[in-house]
Amino acid sequence: MDKRLLDILVCPATKGKLVLKGDELWSRSAGLAYPIQNGIPQMVEGEARALNNEEIASIKDDKLI
Repeated sequence: MDKRLLDILVCPATKGKLVLKGDELWSRSAGLAYPIQNGIPQMVEGEARALNNEEIASIKDDKLI
């Protein structure tokens, strides 16, 4: 994923920052993971999966994009 795109994308639910984890964009503030399909982020709340507590805890402030 292009770094410039990551710099401008925010969580559609909370407008919070996102973290790139594998093929997903994680929102700590919403507790959601948005999938990336064919290089395109699917930024629809209804298509996001809920992060579990362990995944949320793994997101460090210094890794927020």
